[in-house]
Amino acid sequence: MSNLTSLHERRKQRNRASLRKKSIGKLRLSVHRSGKHIYGQIIDDNEGVTLTSASSLEADIKNKFKNCGNKEAAAVVGKLIAEKALKKGITSVVFDRGGYVYHGRVKTLAEAAREGGLKF
Repeated sequence: MSNLTSLHERRKQRNRASLRKKSIGKLRLSVHRSGKHIYGQIIDDNEGVTLTSASSLEADIKNKFKNCGNKEAAAVVGKLIAEKALKKGITSVVFDRGGYVYHGRVKTLAEAAREGGLKF
């Protein structure tokens, strides 16, 4: 298991190093997924604060799905975070997938956020 963890950490470091080069002055949409839920948050790295966040743990999403660890729930979270960002005047972000492969729930969340109006 430690080998998988180290691979995840290596991917995360490689992704973050790439983002540091590209994201000068931009906000970051960070994604975390667990076995049962998915989380997204928009972070201002210059100030070190989270501006807005959404997750499948929120009551309206959690009540809608029996299992929140699927693509449908990720799509709803993506649309919700885009909605919240647009209300705060955020239109452009950099997508931070962390150490996760851009596939499945992570990809679905990103595409839903794009459909919701975020540009990255």
